[in-house]
Amino acid sequence: MRADARRNYERLVDTARAAFMEHGTGASLDDIAKRAGVGSGTLYRHFPTRDDLLHAVLRDQIDRLLTHAAELLAEAAPGTAPEETAPAAAPPAGAEVALGLWLRLYLAGSASPRGTSGAIIDAMSARWPGTGLGACAEAICEALGLLLDRAQRAGALRPDIDPRDLLRLTNAIGVAAERAPDPGEYADRMLTLLFDGLRTR
Repeated sequence: MRADARRNYERLVDTARAAFMEHGTGASLDDIAKRAGVGSGTLYRHFPTRDDLLHAVLRDQIDRLLTHAAELLAEAAPGTAPEETAPAAAPPAGAEVALGLWLRLYLAGSASPRGTSGAIIDAMSARWPGTGLGACAEAICEALGLLLDRAQRAGALRPDIDPRDLLRLTNAIGVAAERAPDPGEYADRMLTLLFDGLRTR
């Protein structure tokens, strides 16, 4: 990419990040181009769809989330011994705690910019294939699936939970939280209720 094209790309991403933070992920793309000092054609050459631009804005945030999932999976779950040395009667709560911590981090990230949860829900359905945001949604779902599987194998959570369903439920909490007076408190309370239904009895 030429130096001037790279500058335009970075300026568009920075401007879009500010616009999405201010107006949500539905912010006008033409206004973003105008604020970045480029024509709409330049924006659409770099980002043919809104998903492409949103993916560029969220990429670092999603990478940090996936890195955190890998770190949780690479070490013993909080409150438990490493799997290879854990006694058969080890309490199963640690793997559930790890999953809960990660989902809370996910919800905190999806709360900003407003509309991120809804965009991920869209990316999981018809827009999943062939988009950068769709690939991110798939990677998030895979990471969630690994954390969920560990909690299920530990006996902490019901074995019939599908990671895609859990991700959709979590995103639904994120969408609802956007309309709550205290989004963080609401999301935390709803996630607590969700986990109450996920646990084995």
